[in-house]
Amino acid sequence: MKSISSKALIILAFIAIYIIWGSTYLLNKIAVTELPAFYLASFRFLCASILLFGIAKASGKSLKISSKQFLNSILVGFLFMVYGNGVFVSALKYIDSGFAALLASTQPLFVLLLMRILHGKKIKMKSVIGIILGIIGMYLLVSQQKLVAGENALIGIILIFTCVIGWSFASVYVSKADIPKNHLVSTGYQMIIASFLLAIISLFLGEAWISPLVWSYNVKWAMFLLITFGGLAAFTAFNYLLKKVSTEKVATASYVNPVVALLLGWYVLDEELSLQSIIAAVILLIGVYFITSKK
Repeated sequence: MKSISSKALIILAFIAIYIIWGSTYLLNKIAVTELPAFYLASFRFLCASILLFGIAKASGKSLKISSKQFLNSILVGFLFMVYGNGVFVSALKYIDSGFAALLASTQPLFVLLLMRILHGKKIKMKSVIGIILGIIGMYLLVSQQKLVAGENALIGIILIFTCVIGWSFASVYVSKADIPKNHLVSTGYQMIIASFLLAIISLFLGEAWISPLVWSYNVKWAMFLLITFGGLAAFTAFNYLLKKVSTEKVATASYVNPVVALLLGWYVLDEELSLQSIIAAVILLIGVYFITSKK
């Protein structure tokens, strides 16, 4: 039986990946108005990794990593932060963002299928019901906007699905993989590796590297929050949960994040919050309950 402190940490970690990651939609929207996507991600993950290593060192944690752990960190760092983050954003050039969100909501389904294939875990009926409710809720949420399928839409759809499959595989893989036991150290290595790879891609694409000294006030605040909360807190919580609870429960963040983003958009950017959006949010959260509840 988990101790009270362990349960409290798990609850706080879920709050982090639900609420904080949900807020990153808004923060990235602000930052990307001035900064190129891959440069933004590289800078964000570099700063977050330095902070993580600093906190780990100050708390007496060893930063040592074996060759096997380093190779595993390269794999999951690439799938989570380089491909899952950078390529997903690039795919939005080809398809509507609402349609992309609908495609991304299939992640828990891929997680369950991969857990069945790789670990032989039986798929519970409650989890299937939860996933179906999640997809229905997501459809209601994004179907209010006109889904624009422009030129090369098929390329965008394929890229989104490969991102979702890659993120799902990494989620399942890291739950059993040999990575540094300390979650600060583990997340730090994933981020600094991702930052290096994202910088190479940014240079290859010819993105402009804009000095932080000339960023606007809003972009500076957005980047600060992305680094400290979206990077340091949420990704550490994510890696912690993958080792503590079943992977399909962690994947429910893909249902809750759009609800949080919707509410923040309404509150901060004065975006419309319709009755259909509220109904969709309720259905999404009921789906999450089916997947996460034990009884």
